Amino acid sequence: MSEGQVRQREDSPDMLGTLRDRRLLWPGLAALAGLALLISLGNWQMQRLAWKDGLIAAIADRAHAEPVPLAAAEERAARGEDVEYTRVAVAGHFVNDREMHLYALDDVHGPGFHVITPLRLGDGSMVLVNRGFVPNDLKDPARRGAGRLSGVVKVTGLLRHPDTQGMFDPPNDAARNIWYWRDIDAMAAAAAGPEAARVHRSIIDAEADPAVPGGWPKGGTTRLELPNRHLEYALTWYGLAAALVAVFVVFAVGRWRQPITK
Repeated sequence: MSEGQVRQREDSPDMLGTLRDRRLLWPGLAALAGLALLISLGNWQMQRLAWKDGLIAAIADRAHAEPVPLAAAEERAARGEDVEYTRVAVAGHFVNDREMHLYALDDVHGPGFHVITPLRLGDGSMVLVNRGFVPNDLKDPARRGAGRLSGVVKVTGLLRHPDTQGMFDPPNDAARNIWYWRDIDAMAAAAAGPEAARVHRSIIDAEADPAVPGGWPKGGTTRLELPNRHLEYALTWYGLAAALVAVFVVFAVGRWRQPITK
């Protein structure tokens, strides 16, 4: 290396040293780390947005497709396919004296219950059918006798997975027949006793049409609108990233203008 090159290197500023002298090195590194975190959170929300949009589209397709037999849906599930919200058709006899009451809120009628009734299929197995909503004053089956169907009935509805108990879900009270979440094993035991193993491990949400005689329970309780605020969350993270850059620039300019103290 020539003497001129050595002198040029000695005269050239050391960026890290300058940042250190200006007391900007560690704030700059912290700002970079924060910026990387905020951008990664925004990107993650955009990925969630794409996933949620795909899920909503898939649910809409399944919910409006031609119904398939329950056995066909279960075969697809056994192959690892997601079959929730698949439209299925079944036929059998309702076991009306074993209906269960799942606490629910209705936008029009307020608090009440979803009536879940075992349906005994032709092969002797059972599937639990969410027949629909009843308000509190119609919880007693005797007050809606016309809706307790007998004989062979055909049910078309959406296949739903059972629930897991959420942090704020009260424990189910099987003794009083009041349920707060769809515990399929406990419900199967309540519906079929020693034959609980013959109860299918999914629930069918019955459609609103045809309407039940007497009008209750009211079917079509499935909520197909999933919350989708991922774009809003992504823009929030990106906005915070932009704000962090702006704040750091103002901070760095102020520091840069201060005299260097040794």
